[in-house]
Parts: sequence; C-alpha cells; structure tokens
Amino acid sequence: MNCKKLFGAILIASLAFAACKKDSTDDPIVDPPVEAVVPEKIDSFKETAFIDLGGEFASEISAYDPLTKRLFVVSNDGGTKVDIVDMSKYPTITKLQTLTFAVNAGINSVAVNNGLLAIALNGANPQGNGDVVVLKTSTLEEVKKITVGAMPDMVTFSPDGNYILSANEGEPNDAYTVDPKGTVSIINIKDNYSVKTLDFSAFESQKATLIAGGFRIYGLNASFTQDIEPEYIAVSSDSKKAYVTLQENNGVAEVDIVAGSITKINPLGTRDISQAENAFDVSDKDSKKVLGTWPIKAFYLPDAISYFTTGGNAYLALANEGDTRAWKGYDEEVRVKSLTLDPVKFPNAASLKLDENLGRLTISKAFGDTDGDGDYDELYATGGRSLSIINANTGALVANIGKDLEQRVIDAGKYDDDRSDNKGVEVEGVTVAQVNGQTLAFIGMERVDMIAVYDVTTPGSPKFVQLFSTGDAPEGLLFVKPKDSPNGRSLLIVSNEADGTVRFYQPDKI
Repeated sequence: MNCKKLFGAILIASLAFAACKKDSTDDPIVDPPVEAVVPEKIDSFKETAFIDLGGEFASEISAYDPLTKRLFVVSNDGGTKVDIVDMSKYPTITKLQTLTFAVNAGINSVAVNNGLLAIALNGANPQGNGDVVVLKTSTLEEVKKITVGAMPDMVTFSPDGNYILSANEGEPNDAYTVDPKGTVSIINIKDNYSVKTLDFSAFESQKATLIAGGFRIYGLNASFTQDIEPEYIAVSSDSKKAYVTLQENNGVAEVDIVAGSITKINPLGTRDISQAENAFDVSDKDSKKVLGTWPIKAFYLPDAISYFTTGGNAYLALANEGDTRAWKGYDEEVRVKSLTLDPVKFPNAASLKLDENLGRLTISKAFGDTDGDGDYDELYATGGRSLSIINANTGALVANIGKDLEQRVIDAGKYDDDRSDNKGVEVEGVTVAQVNGQTLAFIGMERVDMIAVYDVTTPGSPKFVQLFSTGDAPEGLLFVKPKDSPNGRSLLIVSNEADGTVRFYQPDKI
C-alpha cells in the first residue's frame, strides 16, 4: 500500500468533512465594522431641530442621505409625494422640493444607500402589483422602476448595497372580496435590478404547527398565502439574511437573500396577562391608570423590527404595536362584554364584563372558542404593548419591555387612558443603534407621543435610560451615526404622522 497516497486521501476526506460540517451550521455572526466612539451622554437626547411639512400624513417615514445631506420624507398629505429636505446647514432645516407620483395610489416607504433612493409605491389599484422606484439622490434622475408584489409596505437596502428588499403586505380591499398574496421582493442591483418575488406557499404544510405556536391564519375565505401580510424588514449585518414581520399573523419570517428563498417562519406566541410581569391597563372607564393582571392573553403582532448584534450574538427588536383585520367585509374586533364566556373557564364572567374591568377591552373574536361550542374559553388581546427582543437565529424570547415601559409613561403623566381598552401606549417603531459604545433601543410610542430609550447592550437585561416627548403620533424612527450626521453627532430623526412634523434629537457631548 502507498502510505503517501493513503495519507493524502485521509487528509482530503478530513478537510471535506470539516467543510461540510461548517456548511451545515449557521454562519458566524458578523458584527458591523467597529467605528470610533463619539463621547456622548446616552441619557441626554433632546430636540435640536424640527420642520413642519404639512397636515396629517405629511410625515410618515424618512430616509437620510449622508452624501447630499438630504432627508427624503414620505407624504400622503393630499397626494402621493416625497418631500426633500436640506440638512446641510443643520440645525437649519429647509424644504427643497416635492416629488409627486400621481399614477400610484399611495406611498409607504423610502430608503437610501450609496447615493440611491428607493421609494415603495402602491399600484394604481392597491390590490394590484406595486412599484419600487429608484432615483439618484444627487440629481433625482430615475434609475429604474421595478414591479413588485401588492402594496409594498416597507423598502430597505442590504447594508452592502447590493440588494433592495420590499415587504409587500397584500392587504384585501374593504369588502374583503379581493385579497392578494403577501410577498417579499428581492431586487438584485448588480444584476440590472432583476427582481424575485417570493410567496409563502411552501409553508402551507406547516400550517397546523405554526398555528399551535401562536401564528394567526384566519382571513375571510383566504388561502394560506393570501392571509400572510408582510409588514417590515430588517437585514443582517452581513447582508445575507432578512427578517420580516408578519404583523397580522403574529410571526417573523427569515429570508435567505442570496439564495432568494424564505427559509423559516417563527410564530411569536402570546403574552400571558395573568402574570405580574405582563400587567396591562385594560379599561378606559375605571377612572385610574393602573397596570393589573387579568385572565387574558395577548398576541404580540409586531410592526417595526430592528436587527442588532452584541456579545457575538444576533437579535431582533420587535415593536409590538398590535393590529387587527377591521374591514367592512370582515372585522375581527369585539369587546369582551359582547361575548358569551365559558362559565367554567370564567366563573366570574359577570364581573369581568363590567366596563371598569374587562368589558371594554378590544379582543379578537377569531380566537378563543377552543372547543367550538359558541362560547369563549380564552380571550386574546390584539397587541403586545411592548418591545420584544428575540434571538435572531432561534426566535426564542430573550426579553420583553412592556410593564416597565408603560409604567414609566404613567409615572411621567403622559399615559393616555382612553387607549387602555385598545393598544395602550401603542409601540409603533424601534431602531437599535450604538451611542458612546452602548447599544440603545429607541422605542416609538404612537399614542403617547414619546420615545423611550433602553440600554440593550445585555439583551436579556434591558436598562431604562431616558423618556422624551415627540410630535403627534411618531411613526418612523431613523438613527444617523455620527460619521454620517451633518454635524458629526448621533442623530435620531422622528417622523410624526398626525402633525406632519419631522423632529431631530441629539445627545449632549461628554
């Protein structure tokens, strides 16, 4: 026997086995490039500039271009528009011009990367295919117009600038007679903006397992793929994976960007409001603002999502706003007092159904009759009223900022008790960023017009940092790193839907 040949064969086999073993596991977490820490006081964010762009819906989502120092703001105030704002002389903010898209039925999102602006537009018919229009940020010249799925609700670039991703919500019409598929589009910039639009049909065989984990499939006469409604996207630091919230469905999908496939759906389960750490204020008619425990569960139903890494692990922050299907053709919303409750599961039903108790709480009538006998054995509220942190790879819950968040708003005298029977503070937006070397989660609360800041450097133990007021109904949160900021300091940009303002916040220097 030739020993050299045998040794060589063994060595090759060993290397091949090692390569296969590596390929069979998830790639190592790639942290973003380390940047110089700007010394800033993390609990000192305050408003340093603002601009008023019009009435309601004049300021929804914003994207900032560090190359031109321009801000691009989504506006549905009297048309389908993007307002362009000059920030080059910050804190002086000036509106430059407005782009209009008369053919499209609405605008949902904008994103910027490397001198390109991507704009997500509904089609002329909202239930038909939408468009992503790409412009140069410097000249506003159109580069490409790409057809995507129905109702592209959020658009974003991969960090490496090679891809544009669109979450196509595919909402039904008001009569619920037309319900498009929910899809995710991947646009390959390097391949002349070729597009691949993915649906969720491959997961229909997992329907029973997903539902058992808290996933919601229940739309009127809807197939599995029609019922799924992608909402918001976050992309991993290495640009290989995307994570998409499926808000009405109470889940998060994982997308392999390079392969162009949806690889996983993580159902999010529920919050148990009978547990002290999950306490809610459930009534707007009890003349008090007190968080308490109740025999109900709550679907998380996240809107915005933010990807971040710390300690060599990847996480997702989820803004659990809550949402329902409330259309003329089908409405899942109902108040507890109008339901028949199972007398065994709810022996004190009469008391619970009082307005000052659970009576006015909005829940979903689509869930809870577990034995099909016409009365409700469980009650499911329509929103987590919290910021969740989950492991990006496994979907496991790492932390939930809910009770502490709402209690701090109550203590600050800012809690809107009129919303207690619905979504509480209504956690709408989140962005996670580094400030002074710490990892901070900025949490936008639409119904109390505030931002909360938590230190999530140790994700399992979030620490409260700051609470400050915004404009009316903060919708979009955008963080600009010091190296990209017009004045070299961290910058949080908040687009406020109800009053049409964009407000700018910065921390003090140390």
